[in-house]
Amino acid sequence: MLFTTELWERFSYYAMRAILVLYLVDRVQSDGGHGLGWTQAEALSLYGTFTGLVYLTPLIGGWLADNVLGQRKAIYFGGALMAAGQFLLAAPHSWIPGLEATVFYIGLGTLILGNGLFKPNISTMVGDLYEEGDHRRDGAFTIFYMGINLGAALSGFIVAWAYTTFGYASVVNGEEVFVNNWQAGFFCAGVGMIFSLIIQFLFAQKYLGDIGRVPAAKLEKQKAQEKGEERKEPLTKVERDRIKVIMVMGLFTIIFWAGFEQAGGLMNLFTNEFTDRMVGSFEVPTTWFQSLNAIFIVLFAPVIASIWIRLGKNEPNSPVKFALGLFLLAIGFLFMIGAVMQMGGDASVKSSMWWLVGAYFFHTMGELCLSPIGLSMVTKLAPLRIASLMMGAWFLFVAAANKIGGVVGSFIGHGGEKEEQLANAMAIFSGIAITAAFSGVVLYFMADKLVDWMHGAESKHQTEAEALESEIAVTAEHEAIIKR
Repeated sequence: MLFTTELWERFSYYAMRAILVLYLVDRVQSDGGHGLGWTQAEALSLYGTFTGLVYLTPLIGGWLADNVLGQRKAIYFGGALMAAGQFLLAAPHSWIPGLEATVFYIGLGTLILGNGLFKPNISTMVGDLYEEGDHRRDGAFTIFYMGINLGAALSGFIVAWAYTTFGYASVVNGEEVFVNNWQAGFFCAGVGMIFSLIIQFLFAQKYLGDIGRVPAAKLEKQKAQEKGEERKEPLTKVERDRIKVIMVMGLFTIIFWAGFEQAGGLMNLFTNEFTDRMVGSFEVPTTWFQSLNAIFIVLFAPVIASIWIRLGKNEPNSPVKFALGLFLLAIGFLFMIGAVMQMGGDASVKSSMWWLVGAYFFHTMGELCLSPIGLSMVTKLAPLRIASLMMGAWFLFVAAANKIGGVVGSFIGHGGEKEEQLANAMAIFSGIAITAAFSGVVLYFMADKLVDWMHGAESKHQTEAEALESEIAVTAEHEAIIKR
């Protein structure tokens, strides 16, 4: 049920993300067309700000769910706001003459607020399904991650169908051009969000019972009172050490996502402007490439999950998996460097689409080593009473990464010569590849210390209770509870 709820919510988000930059840079047609006519740099900067705020507001939404609303209500309110935001973006320009930009910003703002309530809490409930020490949790998050990406995979194809099917031919400056109907794409995204809300409303109580109904902080207080326990300090030493691990790993996740999120920005524009997308007489829509990452995840997530299980005692710990993810990100950008080199500095020469396929493949393999493992790690390490808050904090790192990624991508320039843009793209791809590889090396050598700070959270033979007994013997008062 959570898989399907998240599937349609992610369909909604990725459908609008796939066309956001394309909509912003599309020319304003003489008949009132469907684009806003921004420069590439302006569009990428706004894209970075939007995606950054999308991951910033979960910090607030997580706190509200933990202390006031409970996860279930937060998801209902958030989903409703997100649906409203998508439909505002879908408002045809002819309905709002002169107010296109205003309505656009209101729609984005509504989406951001709704996402803050929805995003951290749907993931936290996945962690709530498993008792502490249950090692099925990593596999569960990988399956949940498949739901995310099945929705994302559908989005690229369906949104392309929408904006082309409902587009039309128009004569501009004496030349006939095809005008993409971006608003139809945003409308599809809104419908996806409605599906998500309906599924949650109809089936949540049946399959989740009371999970997510009571705010986590209140639940934690009730449990403590039942056991006759009183806290003498906000956080114990074990909890502080585990939170330190989340913070350190968060810094490296910024580097990964700042590179990875070029997919919806700079790489999206590169696909649209500099890639040969012809297969015979058919031109592959730009947004189809946005679905490659999701398709690869659906295909390979079970394989990666199986590999971790089969490795058994030899399974790498979370920091090593993160380092591997950074190395794979660097390899992906080597393919983008190859795409630019194939063009030889000549913007009239299009690069092969297979470079993009290779880049998205390695980026996806990196993501599978990092993202679901990071989500699971937070549920293992975060204290129960601040579970959703810590998940929000984790998304805060992703927020910083998205904004940084948008700024980095905007260095392609403000609509200058195509050759200059190509040279800038080469510098950006190279810089990200070098930074990711170097960061992977640093994290690999930090891995053992980070595992020590986890205090047995990743041990296959040590339950949390045993970890606590060990710590109490040394310092006298410690507690650690699994939760995201």
